[in-house]
Amino acid sequence: MSEITWEAPFCAEGSSCFRLGTDTEGNAYIAVSGAEDHYITDSTEALRTLITDIKAGKADHLL
Repeated sequence: MSEITWEAPFCAEGSSCFRLGTDTEGNAYIAVSGAEDHYITDSTEALRTLITDIKAGKADHLL
């Protein structure tokens, strides 16, 4: 398994902080900041779509 390179945490107002990561095999990862050993992984495109939909208000009930 490739090593995950984590980006700086993204913290929305009044909610948990999340971190995004990638590896050299083209996988993307998302985790709650401070709990990077418990992450969700998928293709970069799938997680990009999820994040875009959340930002557009389509899935804000998930947060």
